[in-house]
This record gives sequence, structure tokens and C-alpha cells, in this order.
Amino acid sequence: MEAYMNSISTTPPLAADLVSFIEGLPKAELHLHIEGTLEPELLFALAQRNNVALPYASVEELRAAYAFTDLQSFLDLYYAGAAVLQTEQDFYEMTMAYIVRSRADNVRHAEIFFDPQTHTERGIGIDVVFSGIARALREARDKHGFSSAMIMSFLRHMSEEEAFATLEQALPLRAEYRDLWIGIGLDSAERGNPPEKFARVFARCRELGFHLVAHAGEEGPPEYVRDALDVLHVERIDHGVRSEEDPVLMKRLAAERIPLTVCPLSNLKLCVVDDMRKHNLARLLHAGLAVTVNSDDPAYFGGYMNANFLAVAASLRLSRTELVMLARNSFEATFLPAAAKQQLLLELDGYCMAH
Repeated sequence: MEAYMNSISTTPPLAADLVSFIEGLPKAELHLHIEGTLEPELLFALAQRNNVALPYASVEELRAAYAFTDLQSFLDLYYAGAAVLQTEQDFYEMTMAYIVRSRADNVRHAEIFFDPQTHTERGIGIDVVFSGIARALREARDKHGFSSAMIMSFLRHMSEEEAFATLEQALPLRAEYRDLWIGIGLDSAERGNPPEKFARVFARCRELGFHLVAHAGEEGPPEYVRDALDVLHVERIDHGVRSEEDPVLMKRLAAERIPLTVCPLSNLKLCVVDDMRKHNLARLLHAGLAVTVNSDDPAYFGGYMNANFLAVAASLRLSRTELVMLARNSFEATFLPAAAKQQLLLELDGYCMAH
């Protein structure tokens, strides 16, 4: 909430009833890096437990280091922080902490990115990564009805050969995690790493029946969005805010209802926009695009789902109708079976009727 307040400090506050409406609004999260939910307090606790030396003397000093100048400077800190994740229990605790936060924001379904290469490069077994995350997700499903899925992402600053190797490492686990592992993604630094770099491995994943998504059009140009669609054949675009620079692409995204998983506070923190009031989310929505709101790496960017909704509602003066449209888009853009998707949409309709 602190980042939300800072990011919109020059905008009039939202009415209390609208804040309450947003906080209770059922929603899905489709762009969430589980490693990016590692809060400094847990990071320090895991470092101590695993005897990992950190270059920061305190939680406060670590938080002060979150002054990124661009995506790469964030990624450098992000990968350093991930070094504390070493055991199945570490991945479980990190994932469960996210679930607690997202349930408090009334997230009803989350499709979670995870980056095995960040960990296997450090000698952590890919089975450890899968099992820790999945144990938390299954526990939340069984105890609380929290719906979720896992999307394994390749790091685009690494080679396609390394992505293939990661896929081959993971495939023997597919049957064990069939209830959760449904997709393949592409993340990390866009610059110099165009979608076509991963054309062959994405073709293989498509043959295997995985849902496909990719980061594009955050720091990369609109061409990366088009190539993610035409070369990688993805079903959703993660970020996609720079699509607005290409009118033809905008018309296509609207006509085909290609979901964009937009991350407002992330965009502000990484200087994709320098003022939330200048964010193009509302323009994209009004142009007929299937825009959704997400938190990306909330521990680093200072805002989980409700903070992102509150930030855009205040800065862009969104109406209840527009906020509901964003929530509806999020459910429609999930990879859930039709019946489960319809159930969540009915829940959203019921909430709106009651409020």
C-alpha cells in the first residue's frame, strides 16, 4: 500500500466506497513471478537458515537498494536475492506467503510464473523447485479453494539450447504435476533477445500441448509483440504496453482479443512510465483490448493486486464499470476449463449485483 500511496501522491484520494469495492472485487492474477514475491523479511530469514551471505546488513538496507534505474538493474538484484532459495521448504514458504497476500486481495485464481534456470544454474534440482511451489498451491487449493496453475518460464538472456535443456529436465515431472503445470513462458531482459530466438523450443512446447505466453512490448518494441504472436504463437502477451505505438497491431489485438497482462506499479518502478497518470492502461482498455491488471514482482515493486488496482483507479480515474471490465478480462484470459471460468465470472457478477 505504501508504494500505491507514493505513486499517486499528487492525485485526489479515492472515495472510501470505491476503495472497499476494489478490495473485495474478485480477480485473477496472470502475470506473477513467484521469485518476485520474496519479501526482504523472508529473504533474510532464508539466508540465515541456509547460511547465505547477503551484501546488506538489514532489511531496511535491502529495501533501500530497490532503487532501480531500468529492468536490468532490477534483474541483477532479483537474481542475487534468489540465491537464498535452496530447499523444497524454501520454495514452499515463499509460495505460501504469496498465497496469503493474494487471498487477502481476493485473488480467486493465479497463474504463476517460475524460472527453473535461476535455480538449476546454482545447483538446485528442478524437482526441488517444482515440489516446493506445487505443495503450497495444492495445500491452498485443498484448504481454501484457491485456484492456481504453474507456467514454467525460460530466461531470454540465456540461449535457446539452454531452454531446450531445461524443458528436457522438466518433462519427466509432467505427469506428477499435470494438475498444475499447464504453460510455458518467456521472461527476463527483452533488449537484444527477440522472440524468434526461441522459435524452435516454443514450437516443441506447442507440440507438447502447453499453453504459451511471452513477455513482449515492455522495454522491447511493438515488433516483439507481433513476433511473439506470429513466431512463438503465444496466446497471451505479458506486458504489451508498447503495442500502442503500432496502430495496426492495436487493431489486431482488439479484434483477436489477445489478452495483455499489464503490470502498472512495475511499469512505474522500472520507468516504463514516469507518472502513473500517464499510463496507457485506460487507453488500451477503451480501444477494446483485453487488458488485465497484475503485480509482476510485488515484493520488489511494492504492490500486490489491490495496490495495482487502487493505483490505476486513482491515477486514471477509472469507473466501477472499467474496474469490473479489468476483473472480467482477467477471468476470461485464464487457461481454466470453460466451466471453472464461467463459475468465476458468475461470482464476479454476483459481487457486482451485491455492491
